[in-house]
Amino acid sequence: MSVTENPWTVLDKNEVYDNPWIKVTAYNVINPSGGKGIYGKVHFKNIAIGIVALDEQENTYLIGQFRFVIDAYTWELPEGGCPEGSDPLESAKRELLEEAGLEADNWKELLRMHLSNSVSDELAIVYLASGLIQKIPQPEDTEQLQIKKLPLKEAFKMVETGQITDSISVAALQKTELLLLQGHRLF
Repeated sequence: MSVTENPWTVLDKNEVYDNPWIKVTAYNVINPSGGKGIYGKVHFKNIAIGIVALDEQENTYLIGQFRFVIDAYTWELPEGGCPEGSDPLESAKRELLEEAGLEADNWKELLRMHLSNSVSDELAIVYLASGLIQKIPQPEDTEQLQIKKLPLKEAFKMVETGQITDSISVAALQKTELLLLQGHRLF
């Protein structure tokens, strides 16, 4: 068998939970070593979207909010979801306006990643946005947000010191820093 072929055999599966954002499926399987086992999968009904928004002075924007699931207040990039079948870039534009009150003239995909591929199929797409135009934020009624504009270097330090722990934000800010260190022009 090739190392790129699926070594798992699904005996049966059972949907155990479904809501507008996720679906959880339980599987009875034969694992790669031939033994019987179980596996659970969380299917996300949205693509995770993140935006590194940069102005001409290399300032960026962070969003502060209380995250229910981890029971903590966080600082992270403007983020949101792209419903299945929707255009991720259009969703990114919507999220940037909703959360930070910004529109951007220039958009560039920065990275794609799977956020927890041992238990979920969640895909994240992160964009760089520049040519920013300040508008009025339009948060959803479930969001109480703070907006922080700060130099990009300060956001990098927040990652280094553990003040930013959101995986999309950490990866996107580190990728942005790496590109700058390598001498790339972001736009």
